[in-house]
Amino acid sequence: MRTKEEISAFLKEQSTKYPQFQQFWTSFEELHEKRLWHQLTVQLLKFLESPDAKNTNLVALYDRFLIDFEMKINPLTLTEMVVIITYEVKEYESQLKFVEKMKEKVKNNREASNLCSVLMGRLKLTNGDMRGVKDILGELSPVFDEETGVTPIHGRYFQLSSDYYQISGNHYEYYRNALRYLGCTDLSKIPNEELQKRAFALALAALLGDKIFNFGELLQHEIIKHLEKEKWLVDLLNAFNFGDLEAYERLRPLWTQQADLKRSERNLTQKICLLCLMEMAFKSTNGVLSFTEIAEKTKLNVNEVEFLVMKALSLGLVKGSIDEVEQKVHLTWVQPRVLDKQQIVSLRSKLDVWCKSVREMEKVLESKAGDIIAN
Repeated sequence: MRTKEEISAFLKEQSTKYPQFQQFWTSFEELHEKRLWHQLTVQLLKFLESPDAKNTNLVALYDRFLIDFEMKINPLTLTEMVVIITYEVKEYESQLKFVEKMKEKVKNNREASNLCSVLMGRLKLTNGDMRGVKDILGELSPVFDEETGVTPIHGRYFQLSSDYYQISGNHYEYYRNALRYLGCTDLSKIPNEELQKRAFALALAALLGDKIFNFGELLQHEIIKHLEKEKWLVDLLNAFNFGDLEAYERLRPLWTQQADLKRSERNLTQKICLLCLMEMAFKSTNGVLSFTEIAEKTKLNVNEVEFLVMKALSLGLVKGSIDEVEQKVHLTWVQPRVLDKQQIVSLRSKLDVWCKSVREMEKVLESKAGDIIAN
C-alpha cells in the first residue's frame, strides 16, 4: 500500500503532464483522502471512459494509484476498469498476465471472473490463438448456459463466440451467437459501419449455414435495415424464407457475384428446395402433397422428389410418410419458424378452415345424436 504522500506526488505529476484533466486529478486526491470509495469509483469510471483518457498513462494510474484501494471497489466495476487499462499494456504476454492476476483477485465474484475470462479470450483472438479461444469458450459455455437471466457479461461473451466462429468458418454457430449478441446489445452504441458488416455477415451465414432454415428472426430484426445498400441480399433472404424458386433464379445474376454464395450454389439450391417443401406443407390444408406438385414448385424432376422429402425428414424439418405407390407425401408436422405477416395471414386462413370443419362436424353430430343414443 502506498503512502498518502506517494499518491499525492503521483497525482501532482499527472496534473503537470496532463493539465487538461486537472479536475479529475484534484477530485481523485480529495476523494481518496476522505476515503469516499464509491464517489472515487464513479469519478474513475468517468475518466477512463472519456475518449482522451487513453492519451494518458493508464497503466501508471493503476500501478501507482488504483491498486492502493482496488479491493474497496465492486469487483465487476473494477474489472470493467481493467478492460480499458489492459489495452494500454503494450505486449500481448503482459496483457494476459495482467488479466490473469486480476482474475485471481476477483475469483470470488462470478461475473467479474467471467468477464476476465472473456477479456482473455478477446486478447487471444486478436493475437490469433484460436486454440486458446476455443478452450476459454469451452469453459464458459456451461456457465452461461446455466444462467437464467441476462447479465452484463452475456453480450461480450456472445460477441467473442460469434467472432471466433466467424473466423473459424462455422456459419451455423456464428449466426446463432451473433443473434444472441445483438439481443443483449443496444444497437445505438455500435458504430454504423460495424452494423453494416455484421448484417452482411449474418445474411451470408443464414444462407450458408447447413442447419439454418428459419430466416424470420433475422428478417424481422432491426439490423436488417443496415443492408439498405445490399437490397438484393434482403430479397434473397425473403426468397429463401418463402421457398420462392422463381425469385431465387431471378436474383441469380446478383448473388452469383458473391464468391461464397457462388461456391455453394449446389447447397443453396437444395436448401431453398427444402424450404419450398416446408412452405408447401405449411400452406396445405390436409398435409397431402403429390410428387408432381412438389416437382412443379421446386423445379425438380419427379424422380428427385422422393430424395428431397427423405432429406427433409432426416433433418427434422417435417414429419410424415411417403406413399411411393400413390406418388404422394403425407406430412403431419412442419418445423416451427418465425412467421412474417403474410405467413400469419396464411395460418389464420388455415385455422378458419379448420374451425369451419369443426362446426360442420358438430352440426352433423347434433343431427345424428338421436340415432346414436337410440342405438
